[in-house]
Amino acid sequence: MMKYSKIVLAGGNGYLGQVLAKHFAPITNEIVILSRKAQPAKGNIKTIVWDGRTAGEWASALQNADLLVNLCGKNVNCRYTPKNKEEIIQSRLQPTALLGEVIHQMENPPKLWINITSATIYRHAEDRYQDEIHGEMGTGFSVEVCKAWENYFFESNTPKTRKIALRMGIVLGKTDSAFPRLLNLVKAGMGGKQGSGEQYVSWVHEQDAALSIAWLLQHEEINGIINCTAPNPVKNHVLMHQIRKTFGISFGLPAPAWLLAIGAKIIGTETELILKSRWVKPTVLLNGGFEFKYPTIECAVEDILK
Repeated sequence: MMKYSKIVLAGGNGYLGQVLAKHFAPITNEIVILSRKAQPAKGNIKTIVWDGRTAGEWASALQNADLLVNLCGKNVNCRYTPKNKEEIIQSRLQPTALLGEVIHQMENPPKLWINITSATIYRHAEDRYQDEIHGEMGTGFSVEVCKAWENYFFESNTPKTRKIALRMGIVLGKTDSAFPRLLNLVKAGMGGKQGSGEQYVSWVHEQDAALSIAWLLQHEEINGIINCTAPNPVKNHVLMHQIRKTFGISFGLPAPAWLLAIGAKIIGTETELILKSRWVKPTVLLNGGFEFKYPTIECAVEDILK
């Protein structure tokens, strides 16, 4: 017996979309990925082409969906040039606004719409954790993007659809995102602390990201803003030490802030992604009784490297 009839992943051909498709495929009749590129169907996972800007045939795929997850957005791992900034903003706001318009006009819209936003919306925090209840907004470009994105999301008029903005931490997993890059630094002997190493990293194991979404689907009383981060964030130097230790390399050169600034220019990214202290607590998930499968960085890193 399948648990769900249909789940739609908008912009679901990236890393997290693949994690979610794999997680939900065995318990869902049909998984639909909305993508700019056509792809052949794999089992019960099919791709429908859309441009993220205009309504079209794809809209009928949302009818009667149990869940819509919007994962659209240009990767922020780039230089913040005016052109890239505009793309980062529009690639988030346009699909969100479009989905809102389409859902507003539907007879049987998705029961739950989750927008994957970012835990980076909170301020740089080394003094105390930030959560959904007492967290303070930060400043700067990436924070402004998150704010605008969430505003678009919550302002859309979708009375029949429950909405959750899931503020995602750094997703750790085998195949993509931050972990393989950090592991490559460790392998090259450069896996020491980055900057002061005192900045907090709010991370979540890829399986807990999927499990928490499945849990939220079951808990119909919950909506609004939810943090999706492991309950035990760690300082950067602890994270790097754990990867070195588990991988079996005792030595790692640290990267001082000035060196990161040069390196970031070379590889085309911003030091903020590494140096900002994100100390985020998933209070709503914890209070609701969600149990993390990988609550500590030790068990998460061990699972990924085994």
